[in-house]
Amino acid sequence: MLRSSLLRVIRTPQALRAHSTQTKLPDIDASKLTITRTQTPKALKKPEDLIFGRNFTDHMLSIEWTAQSGWAAPRIIPYQNLSLDPATCVFHYGFECFEGMKAYRSTVNEKPSIRMFRPHQNMQRLSRSSVRIALPAFSIEEMTKCLATFVNLEQRFIPDKRGYSLYLRPTMIGTQKTLGVGPPKSALLFVIASPVGPYYPTGFKAVSLQATSRYIRAWPGGVGDMKLGGNYAPCILPQLDAASRGFHQNLWLFGEEGYVTEVGTMNLFTAWITPEGKKEIVTAPLDGTILEGITRDSILALAREHLTKEGWEVNERKFTVGEIAKAADEGRLVEAFGSGTAAVVSPIRRIAWDGGVGGTPRDIMIPLQEGKEAGVLAERLWKWMEERQYGDVESDWRLFLPTHPPPTSIS
Repeated sequence: MLRSSLLRVIRTPQALRAHSTQTKLPDIDASKLTITRTQTPKALKKPEDLIFGRNFTDHMLSIEWTAQSGWAAPRIIPYQNLSLDPATCVFHYGFECFEGMKAYRSTVNEKPSIRMFRPHQNMQRLSRSSVRIALPAFSIEEMTKCLATFVNLEQRFIPDKRGYSLYLRPTMIGTQKTLGVGPPKSALLFVIASPVGPYYPTGFKAVSLQATSRYIRAWPGGVGDMKLGGNYAPCILPQLDAASRGFHQNLWLFGEEGYVTEVGTMNLFTAWITPEGKKEIVTAPLDGTILEGITRDSILALAREHLTKEGWEVNERKFTVGEIAKAADEGRLVEAFGSGTAAVVSPIRRIAWDGGVGGTPRDIMIPLQEGKEAGVLAERLWKWMEERQYGDVESDWRLFLPTHPPPTSIS
């Protein structure tokens, strides 16, 4: 069995635990879920015509919460607009968090199956993010059951083609109508879904990064480890700056030392030979400045299961962009790649570093296989991930869903 660092006990500040614990109020209860089917089902698009995040399924999952009554009965309803007062607190103070995850269709031993990949971990992270911004926590198990029923209902939108999936976007927002600053007295948890194609439809495309000291994504004691909408909007301008210079993403650094944190919206892995001659795969530690990526955690587990047998050490520790540059100069750099839900693995070919405070700008070239757009490790880890997502290799990371549609209501 693969071990997961996400299974550890999460320590939450006492003040937040006190706010989020409503022992006498109802939690989410999947047995009370009701389904109202759309009367105008959408036509399916050809898989090759899908654009990420542009096409949506027929329904949405909606669960309301109030400080007085707790969680209301979950509802699956036709996809529709939200009606919110202009004074709703999410618009003014950023009470919003979300998740990104996928469901897959595959055929294993001539048996069709639908599965979600590590949904409990996504729901755990969503609940932690929610509590961090004074929104309510919820039952991970019951929410996962509701999510499974929603995916089952929308299963016709999951393309029956390798590399394709149904992208799920659970979102929590504060809905109280007030301009006062304080914990929201009402909230909405909803889930929408979008069929998506492969991130690299014609194979890997290695990316180039801008590593600058001008912008900082997150800092100790902040919320860089939470999946909040407020963490993403401030990154758009630096992304546009990087794009204007011909780069695909930013490599986010922290401090005068130039500690590596994330790449774009992904976690970063670097493989090199240490000065002592050891083979090491390293990624930044969970110190509060990076997101606890489920893909990151999965890659760590796979690397520890497979690559340690080949002499690789797999470590979570602080390291700097200067260390990457030195390894490249000394011929010790093996490869580097990002990891995330959308791409799974994203190989890197070049880092343009500004040299840090008072330093000299320079390029860091990342080795790739000859004639290919990825390193050997990135290819292997991506393959091992895909095998588990589509069921070629069974693991406890998947949640099977029934292939028959759910009833109109569940009681």
